[in-house]
Amino acid sequence: MKRREFIKQTAAATSAIALTGISSSLISGCSKSNPFEISLAEWSLHRSLQSKEIDHLDFYSVAKNELNISAVEYVNSFFFDKAKDQRYLKEMKLRASDLGVRSLLIMCDNEGNLGDPDLKKRTKSVENHYKWAEAAKFLGCHSIRVNARSFGSYDEQIELAADGLRRLTEFGETLALNTIVENHGGLSSNGKWLSAVMDKVDHPRVGTLPDFGNFRIEGDEWYDRYQGMKELMPYAKAVSAKSHEFDSNGNEIQSDYYKIMDIVLKAGYSGYVGIEYEGNVHSEIEGIKLTRDLLIKIRNSIS
Repeated sequence: MKRREFIKQTAAATSAIALTGISSSLISGCSKSNPFEISLAEWSLHRSLQSKEIDHLDFYSVAKNELNISAVEYVNSFFFDKAKDQRYLKEMKLRASDLGVRSLLIMCDNEGNLGDPDLKKRTKSVENHYKWAEAAKFLGCHSIRVNARSFGSYDEQIELAADGLRRLTEFGETLALNTIVENHGGLSSNGKWLSAVMDKVDHPRVGTLPDFGNFRIEGDEWYDRYQGMKELMPYAKAVSAKSHEFDSNGNEIQSDYYKIMDIVLKAGYSGYVGIEYEGNVHSEIEGIKLTRDLLIKIRNSIS
């Protein structure tokens, strides 16, 4: 990019931020010509990845060449033994760079409970996440997504989850990396509870990843998804557009995307919205495209 063009674009971006009053901490490098950008969560392809129909290293090609999406969100289970494999991570970084695909975050599962009542287990879980934070930093991500699972009473779980999360967040801070929590079952799917955890941790590098659909607390007990989104968006550093099935007009049948995206944008969020298709009525590629097209339609109506 020529110096004059760079200066011009930088000035335009700065002016846009000043005019809208959007906090720079919420901006994950997406273009300000749109109210939000679209990314792809790797879990959308979990059946194809688990069956080896798609290799993890081909995730970039599928996202860019088949779906025209240039930003991705990883799931650690698809390269679980590679967190410290520098050759593998370099290959990931090279493929992303070659295709012009941005790496946004790593969703981390199966590393213990950050709110475990047992101090040794809680500490072990915190330390288990260090390698993923380092891998995320190497790949150019802005965050790792973790779970805030705990046990005990409502208030006890706030204290326990906040302790583990605070310690992990402080480690992430040394890497200039965010540590963000998704509503992902249990009390984490209770927007009021997870908001209380955020307030307890009270750190600029901690945040949420509100998921449109993950508001089932346990069994048939559900938290209101629209209320939950309102409660979690003030802390959001990423957003997950969960989808399952669509009607003949292209609308997701479980979540009112227009209503939810109104909540998202009114909170001042202007980063990436990650597609996370999890249905089985449509093929994975079809489900991703339906979700993408719905988000584009909403974005165009706003623009």
